[in-house]
Amino acid sequence: MIQLVALDLDGTLIGEDRQISPRVRRAIAAVQKRGVIVTLATGRMFAATLPFARELEIMAPLLSYQGGWIQYPADDHPLYRVPLPAEIARTALEMARREQWHAVLYADGQIFLQEFARAPEFYTALLGTGYQLVASWEEVLATQQPDKVLLVAAPAAIPAIEEQLRAQLAGEALVFRSHAQFVEVVPRGVDKGAGLAWLTQYLQISPQAVMAVGDQGNDTPMLKWARIGVAMGNATPEVKAAADWIAPSLEEDGAAAALEHFILSREK
Repeated sequence: MIQLVALDLDGTLIGEDRQISPRVRRAIAAVQKRGVIVTLATGRMFAATLPFARELEIMAPLLSYQGGWIQYPADDHPLYRVPLPAEIARTALEMARREQWHAVLYADGQIFLQEFARAPEFYTALLGTGYQLVASWEEVLATQQPDKVLLVAAPAAIPAIEEQLRAQLAGEALVFRSHAQFVEVVPRGVDKGAGLAWLTQYLQISPQAVMAVGDQGNDTPMLKWARIGVAMGNATPEVKAAADWIAPSLEEDGAAAALEHFILSREK
């Protein structure tokens, strides 16, 4: 019997319009009414995850920053946090400067940019309105604790960026694609599977009672770790290969279909 469901956000619950469909909202509400705990597991920062949790009336701790920051929606401080060492962040940011990649630094629950490589509207759509422009990365690293570095580029450039960062940071940090245009650098040992493992231990729930749903490579660890791993129909091939079940796509309310199939269609 499933006791906990971990849902990715982007590409799983929401698309470019950042809207959760009525069918998905109904399915999540019905699952929670049955007593199943629902959480969100995302690369987004906690503050950017919180509005969706509130919309869905999720009360359980949320996994943000790829599982490196876990916090109850109603709390002011995380239960669990694994920061990115400043030297690792510095190395990634220096590579970005040298290679002319566009970088975003997340630190202490805030977002920092050094320059606008695109129109300001792009960043508002991507990051919301809470980002800050800084003259240099050092002024942030000297006073703030980093959580992750995000590199933004055209989809065609992403594989090469990922490969270069992995070669440079091998064994020191985790580097992966979280979106067609994003490569992320997070602390070593941080991923959604590890975050979900910490949360289930905290909540005293067996891994055999966990279901996870996602669509990108950063979701693969939690899909493999959970008893039931569900890949969205729009998921990448590697995610589908790691899944136990493939749901319809985001546009076809695949997350709702998974909840209906594995939980709501079963007798209580």
